[in-house]
Amino acid sequence: MDLWRLVPEARANAAFTGEGARKYGGRWNPPGAPVVYLAEHLSLAALEIYVHLPRAALAKPYLAFRVSVPQDVPFEEMEAGRLPADWNQEPPGTATQALGGEWLDQGGRLLLAVPSVIVPQERNFLANPGHADWKAVTIHPPEPFFFDSRMVGKE
Repeated sequence: MDLWRLVPEARANAAFTGEGARKYGGRWNPPGAPVVYLAEHLSLAALEIYVHLPRAALAKPYLAFRVSVPQDVPFEEMEAGRLPADWNQEPPGTATQALGGEWLDQGGRLLLAVPSVIVPQERNFLANPGHADWKAVTIHPPEPFFFDSRMVGKE
């Protein structure tokens, strides 16, 4: 399975440490929990960046990393019935952070598939960079990525 990570070029060296998520938390992880957010499509990774950053930040150079996970590495999927009623609120609440923190604490699987708030029919993945299966993942050389000028210029 191929997944995608899109990062500012200046942060490429730390793209797979989980440090940013550990420091600040995210929708699916509380602060203190290192995870790497991935998307099942490059376009979804771009949308996730687009909705969270000021447009001026999109004019900077980005890198797109394709991340190949072997088919024999199982992943956990967040079941719709486990989603809290406010799973898609903005800003994110603590209920989804608790679910992601619980998954990370259990340490059972390398990846947790969660629905995207932007496109709920598509998935984002949390990866545990401290999991033993992380060594089986192939991170391909990054490709330059630029947001279309029509996206950068809109406020």
